[in-house]
Order: sequence, then C-alpha cells, then structure tokens
Amino acid sequence: MPDRAEAGLAALSTLLERHEGRRAFPYHDTVGKLTIGVGRNLSDRGLSEEEIDLLLANDIFTAAEACTDIFGSAFAVFSTPRRHALISMAFNMGGPRLAAFRRMRAAISDGDWDRAAAEALDSRWASQTGGRARDIAGMMRGG
Repeated sequence: MPDRAEAGLAALSTLLERHEGRRAFPYHDTVGKLTIGVGRNLSDRGLSEEEIDLLLANDIFTAAEACTDIFGSAFAVFSTPRRHALISMAFNMGGPRLAAFRRMRAAISDGDWDRAAAEALDSRWASQTGGRARDIAGMMRGG
C-alpha cells in the first residue's frame, strides 16, 4: 500500500498531466517555449546531468538492441571496438538506416572488416558525418 507521499505524488502527477498534457515529442507551448513530456520547459530549464545520462543509457541500449537484431548472435562475438562502432552508427542513424547498409553487412558477414569499413565510408552517411565516419571505419578495420 503506498504511503501518503506516494499517493500525493500520484494524484499530483495525474493533475499535472491533465493540465499540461503528455507528449513524447517536443512541441512549442502557448508562449513559444520548446517543451516535452509533461510540461518540461526545455527552452529555460533544459535537462539535468542525471537526465542526460539516463537518456544516453536508454539510447545506447536501443542502439545495441538494433545491432543484435541486424547482425544476430554474431554481434555478441565481434570485438568491443567493432561492436561500439556499429552501436555508434545505430545510435546516429537508427536501426532501419543501419540495416540498409547491405554491402557493409555482407562484408561483415564474410568477416571482411576492411571491406565493411570501405562500404561504410562509401555512403551519404559518411559524407554527412565526416570525422565520425572515419573514426568508425578505423574501429572496424582495427578491431
């Protein structure tokens, strides 16, 4: 049974959600402030370090899950730098876009990490990300 503080928090949360709404995506409130969640004013308040760390951890987990979905059980045996390189790509562009790197994925499936790196660099993503793409390609090559 929740104590009075927990019950009060639940009731207050319900009230605030009714007044503020609940949105997963940023929007501009009635005075033009960038807002998210339940009335979180990003324009003036932003995020705390702890909130940033929580978002980062959740996004890393999501990117790693995408890599497991794309590369299957082989992903678990890739070297740490290679796993990190692929997670960074999934983090940056999302799982569906990473999955579209068919030639890179074929090279990885063949164990040809040099070719995988070259395929990653031969993409619009690489031209958009510059140094990040070169860094990731080096991680793939160096293993």
